[in-house]
Amino acid sequence: MRTRRQFILVLGVAAVSLFGTAALAAQPSVEVIALAHSPVQNALKPVREVLAKYAGKVRVVEVDAESPDGNKRLKAVGLKGHIPIAILIDGRKTFKRADGTTIEFVNFPVAAGNPLGLNGTWTVGDFETALRVALGEK
Repeated sequence: MRTRRQFILVLGVAAVSLFGTAALAAQPSVEVIALAHSPVQNALKPVREVLAKYAGKVRVVEVDAESPDGNKRLKAVGLKGHIPIAILIDGRKTFKRADGTTIEFVNFPVAAGNPLGLNGTWTVGDFETALRVALGEK
């Protein structure tokens, strides 16, 4: 005959084995380190729209790139100089596309009209794809 303690233990093990991966999976984080003024904030509107679609599934942290914390974080990921935008997904600024090219979520996204030619190598679509990969979606 089993004791109550053994029954609860078996029930707990069964629950973890059934639901453990979903329950124990860490929520992806997105850090947006950016200058707090225009045109940077305008360039981030489509990124924020993507993040809004995944509200509750992704932890978002925004840091002013000109603040001491922003400068420290940029340096910690190997960036220096005038960086208007850096986006980190789970602490990484890089993402490998399906075609094998690696991009960095640094500077403005690829778009016409970005000031001073500060276009990056990434699109908002790349960002959403990387976010979906971090979430385990296809």
